[in-house]
Amino acid sequence: MITVAQALDYVLALADAMPSEEVPLRQAAGRVLAQDVTTTLTQPPFASSAMDGYAVRDADWTGGATLTVIGEAAAGHSCDTPLGAGQAVRIFTGAPVPEGADRVVIQEDVTRTGDTITLGSQLDQARHIRAAGQDFKTGHTIKAPRLLAPRDIALLAAMNIAQVPVTRKPVIAILATGDELVQPGETPARDQIIASNTYGLAAMVEAAGGTARLLPIARDTAASLSLAFDLAQGADLLVTVGGASVGDHDLVGQVAQDKGLDRAFYKVAMRPGKPLMAGNIGDMAMLGLPGNPVSAMVCGEVFLRPLLNKMRGLPAGPRATRTAPTCKPIPANGPREHYMRGRLQDGQVKVFDRQDSALIKVLHAANCLIKRAPHAPDVAIGEETEIILLDNY
Repeated sequence: MITVAQALDYVLALADAMPSEEVPLRQAAGRVLAQDVTTTLTQPPFASSAMDGYAVRDADWTGGATLTVIGEAAAGHSCDTPLGAGQAVRIFTGAPVPEGADRVVIQEDVTRTGDTITLGSQLDQARHIRAAGQDFKTGHTIKAPRLLAPRDIALLAAMNIAQVPVTRKPVIAILATGDELVQPGETPARDQIIASNTYGLAAMVEAAGGTARLLPIARDTAASLSLAFDLAQGADLLVTVGGASVGDHDLVGQVAQDKGLDRAFYKVAMRPGKPLMAGNIGDMAMLGLPGNPVSAMVCGEVFLRPLLNKMRGLPAGPRATRTAPTCKPIPANGPREHYMRGRLQDGQVKVFDRQDSALIKVLHAANCLIKRAPHAPDVAIGEETEIILLDNY
């Protein structure tokens, strides 16, 4: 068996970043910027008013001064008459500041009678003018790679970027194997269960920015598995669930090798998830996960999500961890790296008592994995322990 770190290195070597494509701005949120983008605009393109009030010259900005209003400026409607001595322009927030104006006197500091205004005796000292280019100037660049959040979309729109270069979404084919499985909504026989792993993994893939293709359940025959592998053609990555162990009915490895699998490794010193397989079948990467539902989902968190990040053009590496004090003791660990289910709440982490790899409800209640190194000693109440947050997409 190899270590988790060694296995992750092999997994990350299976695929490179997807090629780039251009998508409309409205479709760019959640995608990864593939190339730097640069604006040819200045924002704001003109000096603009930050308040409703009156544009005046510094020379006329005196308490009690009386000025003549010669025009009006509003957002989208400028006043083209230059400001002269003793003059003012009624101005609204976002409007271009007229030529000759040095500041905006807020309307609360002004008394108006007809076309004449009188400035108050106690004037606000701020100029209330936003300079041209105050936000960004021509040549401002957003660097790639970057996972585009809503705030990035707002900036791209302001930069007048209508088409955004992003990495193509990786296509992940997901295959469940086993005579015991039926689809959700079907009625299982007394010796069957509902297939849950593939649905959880598909949701993981899509939340992490990939496109999931759920294949039909493959039965425990070489012919059924061979057909399922053929159906996966065209995907960037095939994820199989189950059938990767060494039992008489675990045929995934055999059929994969018949299809030309160049296997990188088999078996990892971790729990849950020891039976794990990875390699390439031609241009398609393959990741073979264990069949126990929690094992499959934990291995998805540890291996699939970092691989998806690399395929999307993001920095590749292990899942980020943090530490938190435990509110109950954690026993010493055995020889395999252990990813225990737990919950971080009120700044403390609680390790669940039941850690069986078949207990989906326990995983459902968890919001973190407690990462335990091989042969790690006991952890007492209040001691820091390393965790991986599960819902930080």
